[in-house]
Amino acid sequence: MATNNIPHPGGAPVVTVSAAFGAGGSVIGPAVAARLHVPFLDRAVPSAVAEQIGCSLDEVLQRDDRAPGGFERLLAGAARLPTVTIGSVDTAYFGATDDEGRLLYDHEFVEQTELVIKDVARAGGVVLGRAAAVILADHPGAVHVRLIGSREARLRRARRLWELGDREECGGKGWGPTAPTAKLLDDNDRARASYVRRFYRVDPADPSHYHLVVDSTVLSTDACADMVVRAAEDRARESN
Repeated sequence: MATNNIPHPGGAPVVTVSAAFGAGGSVIGPAVAARLHVPFLDRAVPSAVAEQIGCSLDEVLQRDDRAPGGFERLLAGAARLPTVTIGSVDTAYFGATDDEGRLLYDHEFVEQTELVIKDVARAGGVVLGRAAAVILADHPGAVHVRLIGSREARLRRARRLWELGDREECGGKGWGPTAPTAKLLDDNDRARASYVRRFYRVDPADPSHYHLVVDSTVLSTDACADMVVRAAEDRARESN
């Protein structure tokens, strides 16, 4: 596409990508960002949250929906620890403290993640996961994308990505050297969905949250990226 090599003349595009495990979000997201000449925000999000809160990166990753097993550990801890209600969300303390020794609750990590994502929206970028479509639902120029595929097709794709060295899509280095399994896929799907349901009370699979729902397992990465880029460029123009 000719537009892939030319920065957008209007406001910088904003794209959120919600991807089921194995749907290729960690490949398609960066490809879209490169074509749009905007940052791709994935691992940079927890780093920014850690800096804002004043805690370790590891503590943020334990509460991040993209981290290997992070939200699963959060849910397991919530079942064992007392909770308090802040606003409409039940939250628990998970042993983290900031630089001054103040106890931190999981909702604080989520709130800081929202602030980071909203900062991205002001400058333009592609955000993977973290309920970004819900957080930026009212952003006038954002395009919200959901990448899906059958369970079997996503598992095959995850294994191919793993063989090519894409450990981020397959859960990161924390999963070890073995190829993705069906259990890993199911656990990851459950953890990512639980994050959105718990903190935002919505179903991340509901198509009403997205402008595009794409079965990325039946299309090439380039085809998926081109489709999203066309939509993002068009929406950015219409919003200016």
